[in-house]
Amino acid sequence: IKAIQTGFALAQETDADVIGIGEMGIGNTTTSSAVLSVLLEADVEAVTGRGGGITDQSYLRKKQVIKDAIAINQPNKTDVIDVLAKVGGFDIAAMCGAFLGCAEKRCPVVIDGFISAVAALCAYKLCPEAVGYFIPSHASYEIGYKLAMDAMGLQPLFLLGMRLGEGSGCPLAFEVLSAACSIINDMATFDQAGIDDGYLNEIRQGDKFSVEGAK
Repeated sequence: IKAIQTGFALAQETDADVIGIGEMGIGNTTTSSAVLSVLLEADVEAVTGRGGGITDQSYLRKKQVIKDAIAINQPNKTDVIDVLAKVGGFDIAAMCGAFLGCAEKRCPVVIDGFISAVAALCAYKLCPEAVGYFIPSHASYEIGYKLAMDAMGLQPLFLLGMRLGEGSGCPLAFEVLSAACSIINDMATFDQAGIDDGYLNEIRQGDKFSVEGAK
């Protein structure tokens, strides 16, 4: 709970138009996979990837460690804080709080990579309405990433085949968001720019006929 509160406070204190949440660490794809497996009631095999790169033997051991951790600690799938405490970590908990802190102050927040996505899912489970402020950057190569996105009804902006988190996709997402805001705020309409769009009438008529034909 303290870790969640810490992340929440950091997000609240950050003066920015948009915030990106990434992580740095080794081994936290293991805890993230464990959290994801419990929250989505998904098989460990379906949510666990190779992380930073490991041998086949280490990969098998990683999945067994997750299975053992869940079996031994028996996290309550309906209680996000219980899941984080038993098979997660302070990093995921703090990031979860940061997502909630951004949503509370109506600040867009960028999801970056697999661990960030799992933290966002935890925030979503605690407060579903917060997802309206979540913007995924790149799709992680980790196999559990898509399951987390699907659970929140989100689509990543980029498909770059990246395994990396650490905020690496945030600068790219920031530029797209900046461009989107510029279009909304600064781009002229056809009327404002004095553009004759009469040439579109035939297309519009065609669309109308297609719709009527479908009916």
